[in-house]
Amino acid sequence: MKGFTRAETRFSLCGLNCALCSMKLGGYCPGCGGGAGNQSCALARCSLEHDGIQFCWECSEYSCARYDGFDEGDSFVPHRSRKQDIVSARKMGLEAYLAQLEEKRAILDALLADYNDGRRKTLFTTAVYLLPLENLRTVMTSLNSQPELTGQTIKERASAAAGLLQEAADRRDISLKLNKKPKKG
Repeated sequence: MKGFTRAETRFSLCGLNCALCSMKLGGYCPGCGGGAGNQSCALARCSLEHDGIQFCWECSEYSCARYDGFDEGDSFVPHRSRKQDIVSARKMGLEAYLAQLEEKRAILDALLADYNDGRRKTLFTTAVYLLPLENLRTVMTSLNSQPELTGQTIKERASAAAGLLQEAADRRDISLKLNKKPKKG
């Protein structure tokens, strides 16, 4: 969208974690306001109409009707944690939140580099997006403490990583499946 730019492209205008998005990882989107990509967003237009605010929560009208139904389904990333992520970013401060986001990104990069059998990208991305950092650290510590994984096939390593992530999600009652948007009817 012409005239829409943002200094911070790891955390979107509306509270999505762009740094963990499979579209951004694949190079298909630079993140909210980072150049070419999906910038026909209604919230980007709204930002321009409200003095170019960098985050919706800075607006006096937040949370407005534009958010009605926003979290009912997922896109490439889970939307269900967006409100919670906004609260965390505001409470911790943006820099501290982004530091945690970068640590999550490093974990995701390690999972994709060492444990992805070509079928786990969405699972790994969703798990890193939704699980708390302490759970992800525990999973990575467990994976790194199993030297026998080194000699296993990528399929076996992927299964081990997926199993640990699923166990962590189950303990927190978190679904690692993306929610489809309800059909308008």
